[in-house]
Amino acid sequence: MDRPYGISDFAFPTRWDRESGPDVVERAGQGSRADREQSQTGRGKGSNSTRSRGGFDRSVTIYRGRDREYSLRESEVRTLTDLGKFRVVPEDDLARFGYQGNYTQMESDIRSLTRQGLVEQRTIEGHSSYSTKVLTLTKDGHRLLERAQLVSSRQATYHGLVKPKEARHDADLYRLYQKVTREIERSGGKVRRVVLDYELKKDLYQALSRIRPDNDAKYERISVANRFDLKVVDGKIPIPDLRIEYEDDCRDVRRLDLEIATRDYRPQGLGEKAKAGFHMFARQQDQAKLRRVLDTQEISAKIFAL
Repeated sequence: MDRPYGISDFAFPTRWDRESGPDVVERAGQGSRADREQSQTGRGKGSNSTRSRGGFDRSVTIYRGRDREYSLRESEVRTLTDLGKFRVVPEDDLARFGYQGNYTQMESDIRSLTRQGLVEQRTIEGHSSYSTKVLTLTKDGHRLLERAQLVSSRQATYHGLVKPKEARHDADLYRLYQKVTREIERSGGKVRRVVLDYELKKDLYQALSRIRPDNDAKYERISVANRFDLKVVDGKIPIPDLRIEYEDDCRDVRRLDLEIATRDYRPQGLGEKAKAGFHMFARQQDQAKLRRVLDTQEISAKIFAL
């Protein structure tokens, strides 16, 4: 069974530039109303509107790409945005969370998206998630996502697979996001955006590269880490697998830094992640071993069930 937890286990305030302008608020697995209004640019409404047996709206919207048109249902648009934000999503997890267990509806949408060249189905060898079958955006799918403004301008999106080992790890992020976001929403919060480690690494390394060689390197590294709401641990700046930025029920903006730990983690690396203050998650079969590693290093940190 999953280890019980609530948002009170996670929530803590972040340094947020409130003057940087409002961002689009998104619900887990759903496009926000602001997103849908924005995406009117470059599209026309379909005339047919029906509702499937599972309760999904079957109306079709025409989205115009660079040199062709795409006919998309609302559920298909949500799938495109989910795949774009997380890069790779297991089919079973998408059916479970994105379609509330309606596999028939998901399979129908995936066939349509694949036929239109927007989504690609792949298999990850040795993947130990719910399924070895995963989904990712194609270049055309990613291009449409940006052209039609289906996500906030502050939300990074991706397409295609990375290295197989990284893809196996990244495939679990969607499930982790859904579990934690469910707690955020239960407490009255709303998700603003998700940040994968790709984006954090890119921005962090760019900032570090701008440090002048004649400055105090140690001080500058701490300063840069603080700018990204991160910590310096043993001279390094650990980066979480997933960051969720959300508004709580008082409209204060908070962030959660989440890490999926596996039995393959080296003790030093696991310790650095824990000392950085990341909220640690692991599969049930890995929890005992990881707990012993942390105990050996005398590090007090919870490991929640993935």
